[in-house]
Order: sequence, then structure tokens, then C-alpha cells
Amino acid sequence: MPDAPHQFSRLAEELIGDFRRVPDATPAKMRKRPTRDMDGLVQELLVKYKIGIESEESVIRGRWADIVGAANAHYSHAQNIDQRGCLTVLASHAVVRSELFLHRKQLLGKIQKLPGCAKVKALKIRVG
Repeated sequence: MPDAPHQFSRLAEELIGDFRRVPDATPAKMRKRPTRDMDGLVQELLVKYKIGIESEESVIRGRWADIVGAANAHYSHAQNIDQRGCLTVLASHAVVRSELFLHRKQLLGKIQKLPGCAKVKALKIRVG
């Protein structure tokens, strides 16, 4: 005997419902998906969103004033790291953006020395 009952197609379920004169209240675009165990799903989400794990972005944000200096840190912050290893930095002042752009190689060296941040390969400095 199989463990799970046989899953009919949507068309077959509609035909059986029409034959039995049972109204179908499910939305037309709804898909039935197999159920999953909660422990596996929660573990997958913890890894995906780095919950409980210190991410590279949080390490950089915690040391941002040491990396760029207190004056520049007041007008800028590290936003995120994309898949290619490019760190996006938002600067709220054009002068700070220019200064960060001129010193980006030194800043990149300081960032790469932080624990777990060796994958950062470039800086993208934007006004924002």
C-alpha cells in the first residue's frame, strides 16, 4: 500500500466534483504543493537569510567608522554585497562620495582584512 493517497490532476478533480455536484471553491490559479517538514524548512530559511550568523555586511557596518573615518562614516554606509563580490556604498554627500572614490583601493584593502570579508572584490559608490 502506498503511504500517500493518489493525487489527481486539477481537471480530474473538477470532473469528479461536477459529477458529485460538489462546488469547487478553490481559486483558479491556486496550486497544490506537497507538504514539507517544518524543521527542514526553518533550517533552509535560517541559512538563506543568514539568521543567527554574522554576515559580511554586518561585520563591515560594525567597523565602518574605522574603515572610512568618523567624518566620512557619518555621511555614508555600506549597503550590500552582490554575487560578484561588489560592495555597494551609499554616500549622502557628493564630497564624501568623491573622497571614497579616490581612496577605494585603500578602503578595499581594509575591508578584505576583516574576518569573512575576503570575497569583496570591488566597491560601487553611489549617491543615496
